[in-house]
Amino acid sequence: MLGKLGIGPLLLIAAVAMADNAAAQPESDTRAQMIVVNAPAANSAVGELTTYQRVDGRWEKVLGPTRADFGELGVGAPADDVFRTPVGTFPLGQAFGREPNPGTRMPYFQATDEDWWDEDVDSPTYNTHVRAAEIDSEDAENLYDSGAIYDYAVLIDHNPERVPGRSAGIFLHVSDGDPTWGCVAIGRDEMRSVLQWLDPAQHPQITIGVGLDGAPATN
Repeated sequence: MLGKLGIGPLLLIAAVAMADNAAAQPESDTRAQMIVVNAPAANSAVGELTTYQRVDGRWEKVLGPTRADFGELGVGAPADDVFRTPVGTFPLGQAFGREPNPGTRMPYFQATDEDWWDEDVDSPTYNTHVRAAEIDSEDAENLYDSGAIYDYAVLIDHNPERVPGRSAGIFLHVSDGDPTWGCVAIGRDEMRSVLQWLDPAQHPQITIGVGLDGAPATN
Protein backbone atom coordinates (compact mmCIF):
# COMPACT_ATOMS: atom_id res chain seq x y z
CA MET A 1 0.00 0.00 0.00
CA LEU A 2 1.42 3.37 -0.96
CA GLY A 3 -0.96 6.10 -0.34
CA LYS A 4 -4.33 6.98 1.28
CA LEU A 5 -8.15 10.40 1.98
CA GLY A 6 -9.99 10.63 5.23
CA ILE A 7 -13.03 8.60 6.20
CA GLY A 8 -15.91 9.43 8.52
CA PRO A 9 -16.23 8.43 12.17
CA LEU A 10 -19.27 6.28 11.45
CA LEU A 11 -17.18 4.01 9.27
CA LEU A 12 -14.60 3.75 12.05
CA ILE A 13 -17.29 2.73 14.54
CA ALA A 14 -18.68 0.19 12.10
CA ALA A 15 -15.25 -1.25 11.39
CA VAL A 16 -14.41 -1.60 15.06
CA ALA A 17 -17.76 -3.27 15.66
CA MET A 18 -17.01 -5.75 12.86
CA ALA A 19 -13.75 -6.70 14.52
CA ASP A 20 -15.20 -6.88 18.03
CA ASN A 21 -18.13 -9.00 16.87
CA ALA A 22 -16.17 -11.33 14.62
CA ALA A 23 -16.39 -14.04 17.28
CA ALA A 24 -20.19 -14.00 17.02
CA GLN A 25 -20.21 -15.56 13.54
CA PRO A 26 -22.52 -18.63 13.55
CA GLU A 27 -21.05 -22.07 13.04
CA SER A 28 -23.26 -22.46 9.97
CA ASP A 29 -21.04 -20.02 8.09
CA THR A 30 -18.69 -21.43 5.48
CA ARG A 31 -15.40 -20.21 6.97
CA ALA A 32 -12.99 -22.96 7.88
CA GLN A 33 -9.83 -20.87 8.00
CA MET A 34 -9.42 -17.69 10.05
CA ILE A 35 -6.50 -15.38 10.63
CA VAL A 36 -6.83 -13.25 13.78
CA VAL A 37 -4.66 -10.14 14.03
CA ASN A 38 -4.62 -8.46 17.43
CA ALA A 39 -3.35 -4.98 18.21
CA PRO A 40 -2.83 -4.23 21.91
CA ALA A 41 -3.98 -0.63 21.29
CA ALA A 42 -5.38 1.27 18.33
CA ASN A 43 -2.19 3.29 17.95
CA SER A 44 0.15 0.31 18.18
CA ALA A 45 2.28 -0.46 15.13
CA VAL A 46 3.04 -3.98 16.41
CA GLY A 47 0.76 -6.82 17.46
CA GLU A 48 0.25 -10.54 16.94
CA LEU A 49 -1.14 -12.82 14.24
CA THR A 50 -2.60 -16.30 14.82
CA THR A 51 -4.17 -18.68 12.31
CA TYR A 52 -7.02 -21.08 13.06
CA GLN A 53 -8.58 -24.05 11.26
CA ARG A 54 -12.12 -25.22 11.99
CA VAL A 55 -12.05 -28.94 12.82
CA ASP A 56 -15.23 -30.77 13.87
CA GLY A 57 -16.92 -27.46 14.64
CA ARG A 58 -14.10 -26.09 16.78
CA TRP A 59 -11.33 -23.64 15.95
CA GLU A 60 -7.85 -25.14 16.35
CA LYS A 61 -4.68 -23.05 16.33
CA VAL A 62 -2.38 -23.68 13.37
CA LEU A 63 0.29 -20.98 13.58
CA GLY A 64 1.20 -18.34 16.10
CA PRO A 65 0.88 -16.13 17.83
CA THR A 66 3.63 -14.48 15.84
CA ARG A 67 4.70 -10.85 15.60
CA ALA A 68 2.73 -8.72 13.14
CA ASP A 69 3.65 -5.23 11.99
CA PHE A 70 0.94 -2.66 11.15
CA GLY A 71 0.81 0.81 9.68
CA GLU A 72 2.81 3.39 11.61
CA LEU A 73 -0.47 4.91 12.87
CA GLY A 74 -1.71 1.55 14.14
CA VAL A 75 -5.12 0.15 13.21
CA GLY A 76 -8.46 1.81 12.55
CA ALA A 77 -10.44 3.29 9.68
CA PRO A 78 -8.81 2.83 6.27
CA ALA A 79 -8.04 5.99 4.30
CA ASP A 80 -5.93 6.87 1.29
CA ASP A 81 -2.61 8.54 2.12
CA VAL A 82 -2.92 7.45 5.78
CA PHE A 83 -0.60 4.68 6.97
CA ARG A 84 -3.18 2.87 9.11
CA THR A 85 -4.16 -0.80 8.91
CA PRO A 86 -7.92 -1.36 8.45
CA VAL A 87 -9.92 -2.99 11.24
CA GLY A 88 -12.67 -5.46 10.43
CA THR A 89 -13.19 -8.94 9.00
CA PHE A 90 -12.26 -9.38 5.36
CA PRO A 91 -11.82 -12.17 2.79
CA LEU A 92 -8.41 -12.98 1.40
CA GLY A 93 -7.99 -12.72 -2.36
CA GLN A 94 -5.19 -12.73 -4.91
CA ALA A 95 -1.83 -14.05 -3.74
CA PHE A 96 1.44 -13.16 -5.42
CA GLY A 97 5.15 -12.91 -4.85
CA ARG A 98 8.52 -12.15 -6.35
CA GLU A 99 9.30 -15.79 -5.58
CA PRO A 100 7.67 -18.78 -7.32
CA ASN A 101 4.45 -20.20 -5.91
CA PRO A 102 5.44 -21.77 -2.56
CA GLY A 103 2.62 -24.30 -2.82
CA THR A 104 -0.44 -22.23 -2.03
CA ARG A 105 -3.86 -23.16 -3.36
CA MET A 106 -4.82 -19.50 -3.54
CA PRO A 107 -4.71 -17.87 -6.99
CA TYR A 108 -1.06 -16.87 -7.32
CA PHE A 109 1.14 -15.03 -9.80
CA GLN A 110 4.90 -14.52 -9.73
CA ALA A 111 5.49 -10.77 -9.85
CA THR A 112 7.80 -9.08 -12.37
CA ASP A 113 8.60 -5.42 -12.92
CA GLU A 114 5.45 -5.28 -15.09
CA ASP A 115 3.11 -5.98 -12.16
CA TRP A 116 1.51 -2.99 -10.42
CA TRP A 117 -1.16 -2.26 -7.84
CA ASP A 118 -3.02 0.90 -8.85
CA GLU A 119 -3.71 3.23 -5.90
CA ASP A 120 -4.67 6.36 -7.85
CA VAL A 121 -8.15 7.45 -6.70
CA ASP A 122 -8.81 9.00 -10.12
CA SER A 123 -7.86 5.89 -12.07
CA PRO A 124 -10.44 3.46 -13.55
CA THR A 125 -8.26 0.60 -12.27
CA TYR A 126 -8.02 1.92 -8.70
CA ASN A 127 -7.33 -0.89 -6.21
CA THR A 128 -6.65 -3.52 -8.85
CA HIS A 129 -3.67 -5.45 -10.17
CA VAL A 130 -2.43 -4.13 -13.51
CA ARG A 131 0.11 -5.93 -15.68
CA ALA A 132 1.88 -3.53 -18.05
CA ALA A 133 5.35 -2.28 -18.88
CA GLU A 134 4.19 1.19 -17.84
CA ILE A 135 0.99 2.34 -16.11
CA ASP A 136 -0.88 5.59 -16.63
CA SER A 137 -1.38 6.29 -12.95
CA GLU A 138 -0.27 8.98 -10.53
CA ASP A 139 -0.03 6.48 -7.67
CA ALA A 140 0.86 2.88 -8.48
CA GLU A 141 3.05 0.45 -6.58
CA ASN A 142 5.37 -1.82 -8.52
CA LEU A 143 5.02 -5.23 -6.89
CA TYR A 144 8.50 -6.33 -7.89
CA ASP A 145 10.49 -3.16 -7.33
CA SER A 146 9.02 -2.76 -3.82
CA GLY A 147 11.48 -5.42 -2.73
CA ALA A 148 11.54 -8.45 -0.45
CA ILE A 149 8.37 -7.48 1.43
CA TYR A 150 6.54 -8.85 -1.61
CA ASP A 151 8.47 -12.08 -1.91
CA TYR A 152 5.18 -13.55 -0.63
CA ALA A 153 1.89 -11.70 -0.21
CA VAL A 154 -1.89 -12.06 -0.32
CA LEU A 155 -4.55 -9.40 -0.75
CA ILE A 156 -6.62 -8.38 2.27
CA ASP A 157 -9.77 -7.58 0.30
CA HIS A 158 -11.01 -4.74 2.51
CA ASN A 159 -12.34 -2.53 -0.30
CA PRO A 160 -13.79 -4.83 -2.99
CA GLU A 161 -16.14 -2.08 -4.19
CA ARG A 162 -13.00 -0.01 -4.93
CA VAL A 163 -14.43 3.11 -3.29
CA PRO A 164 -11.90 5.96 -3.66
CA GLY A 165 -10.77 7.19 -0.27
CA ARG A 166 -11.10 3.86 1.53
CA SER A 167 -7.52 2.93 0.63
CA ALA A 168 -6.03 0.47 -1.82
CA GLY A 169 -3.36 -2.19 -1.87
CA ILE A 170 -3.74 -3.69 1.60
CA PHE A 171 -1.81 -6.96 1.83
CA LEU A 172 -0.58 -9.56 4.26
CA HIS A 173 3.10 -9.72 3.32
CA VAL A 174 6.67 -10.29 4.53
CA SER A 175 7.94 -7.96 7.26
CA ASP A 176 11.07 -5.87 6.95
CA GLY A 177 10.96 -5.04 10.66
CA ASP A 178 9.47 -1.58 10.15
CA PRO A 179 5.87 -0.29 10.26
CA THR A 180 3.94 -0.87 7.03
CA TRP A 181 2.04 1.56 4.81
CA GLY A 182 -1.21 0.10 6.17
CA CYS A 183 -0.69 -3.59 5.54
CA VAL A 184 -0.09 -6.50 7.95
CA ALA A 185 3.43 -7.95 7.81
CA ILE A 186 4.88 -11.10 9.39
CA GLY A 187 8.16 -13.02 9.19
CA ARG A 188 9.20 -14.50 5.86
CA ASP A 189 9.01 -18.13 7.00
CA GLU A 190 5.65 -17.50 8.67
CA MET A 191 4.29 -15.83 5.54
CA ARG A 192 5.37 -18.75 3.41
CA SER A 193 3.70 -21.16 5.85
CA VAL A 194 0.47 -19.14 5.81
CA LEU A 195 0.34 -19.25 2.03
CA GLN A 196 0.95 -23.01 2.01
CA TRP A 197 -1.92 -23.42 4.48
CA LEU A 198 -4.47 -21.15 2.81
CA ASP A 199 -7.14 -22.83 0.70
CA PRO A 200 -9.84 -20.84 -1.14
CA ALA A 201 -12.21 -23.79 -0.74
CA GLN A 202 -12.06 -23.14 3.02
CA HIS A 203 -13.26 -19.51 2.57
CA PRO A 204 -10.36 -17.96 4.50
CA GLN A 205 -10.88 -14.62 6.20
CA ILE A 206 -8.81 -12.27 8.31
CA THR A 207 -10.02 -10.33 11.34
CA ILE A 208 -8.02 -7.30 12.46
CA GLY A 209 -8.90 -5.53 15.69
CA VAL A 210 -7.91 -4.25 19.10
CA GLY A 211 -7.88 -6.55 22.12
CA LEU A 212 -8.95 -9.68 20.25
CA ASP A 213 -8.49 -12.75 22.41
CA GLY A 214 -8.23 -16.14 20.79
CA ALA A 215 -10.25 -17.80 18.07
CA PRO A 216 -13.76 -16.86 16.94
CA ALA A 217 -16.50 -18.46 19.00
CA THR A 218 -18.57 -21.30 17.58
CA ASN A 219 -22.26 -21.94 18.28
